[in-house]
Amino acid sequence: MTVEEPTYDLGVVRYFAIATIVWGIVGMGVGLLLAGQLAWPALNFDIAYLSYGRLRPLHTNAVIFAFGGSALMASAFYVVQRTCHTPLLSRGLAWFVFWGWQLVILSAAITLPLGITTSKEYAELEWPIDILITLVWVAFAISFFGTIAKRKVEHIYVANWFFGALIIGVAILHIFNSLALPVSMTKSYSIYSGSVDAMVQWWYGHNAVGFFLTAGFLGIMYYFVPKQAGRPIYSYRLSIVHFWALIAIYVWAGPHHLHYTSLPDWAQSLGMAMSLVLLAPSWGGMINGIMTLSGAWDKLRTDPIIKFLIVSISFYGMSTFEGPMMSIKTINALSHNTDWTIGHVHSGALGWVAMVTMGAMYHLIPILFGRKAGEMYSVKLINLHFWLATLGTVIYIASMWVNGLLQGLMWRATSIDGTLTYSFAEAVEASYPGYYARFIGGAIFFIGMCVMAFNVYMTTQGKTRDETVSPSTPMLEPATAGGA
Repeated sequence: MTVEEPTYDLGVVRYFAIATIVWGIVGMGVGLLLAGQLAWPALNFDIAYLSYGRLRPLHTNAVIFAFGGSALMASAFYVVQRTCHTPLLSRGLAWFVFWGWQLVILSAAITLPLGITTSKEYAELEWPIDILITLVWVAFAISFFGTIAKRKVEHIYVANWFFGALIIGVAILHIFNSLALPVSMTKSYSIYSGSVDAMVQWWYGHNAVGFFLTAGFLGIMYYFVPKQAGRPIYSYRLSIVHFWALIAIYVWAGPHHLHYTSLPDWAQSLGMAMSLVLLAPSWGGMINGIMTLSGAWDKLRTDPIIKFLIVSISFYGMSTFEGPMMSIKTINALSHNTDWTIGHVHSGALGWVAMVTMGAMYHLIPILFGRKAGEMYSVKLINLHFWLATLGTVIYIASMWVNGLLQGLMWRATSIDGTLTYSFAEAVEASYPGYYARFIGGAIFFIGMCVMAFNVYMTTQGKTRDETVSPSTPMLEPATAGGA
């Protein structure tokens, strides 16, 4: 009996994949400019719209929601079809999600440099844009869960669990943190005040990391690592334990951002304790991803896409170890408000989120443009990109670790009479070598992104320069490849 292959809706996935590359260039380019401004302040050119305070939220929104969000939507729409063996619920609704999300991003690119902001971390966009985000997100949810509801197989593959958690979790976070009283079309005030506002903000802020930058990208990991390796996931049972433990614990970790503030001490301590517990499911997921390569370790020598995916999981493990350690109050007393925090954030953002996205896009792009998996224009350019991305990330985060320790120690150093040994200006001056190094690391990473953009463009034009990457064993659909 022949089984008819479903016709999948790949058009919207194709557009989201290209948007991922475009917004990656834009967001990382703004980040590089900001790194340059810290090293050479004159790079703001005395233009208000290019000032650090206005461009910084533009950078974070561009890399998280434009680059990361486009990657998540591309992956979720692709994976849910392939693992459910059915096309999307509604092609029109999916296209509304695409164009609506691009309108959100464009609105952010206009309003943030103008200084129109709520001043809430990762939630700077004002209320009209927040409403648009809600509408687009609801459409995304209906399209995703509606596709699962009409699936042709009984089993729901674990990647879809993580994508589902992303959609539900971010919806709850966005709605409650964005509750505000508008006073004009461009200004509103949070309904919360004081310590309550801070607690709600960091419940949102840390769980934006937990559900947007972790759960969603773990969905990418659980699909694309087995597919690219041609192996079943190492332990399907562990993936389910990983999911439920992560979802149950992550929501409690936010207060560790508010150590030594007016937040009640019990809440600070609870955030610290739950952050430490969070290490267990995080490392369970890391082990599950890396051990999927069991029996296929040789691919690390020959397949640069696998290199992207496995190294990204390694950075995931490293950053999810570092985060709980930094939540300990005595360590946080040294690290808080220093560049160590910046290094930690970018070990996750560059090492985990960006690199797993790049691996997934290198797998997806040829398929979306009618070619075989791994048939990019140039595999050698993928390899070059991998080493540029890895080197850039290492230089970036190492420079920030050194800067952070330096700043923390200088700020708390006291003379024998109890006065501060160093002024704040002296600490800034001592940080400059690290700022130069960060710019270099960021520039290397950005060059790698440009290499990727060129490689993708040439692939979309149907050109091939050298050999392709393909697994030595058949790529099993993870929905039927889950082992114990």
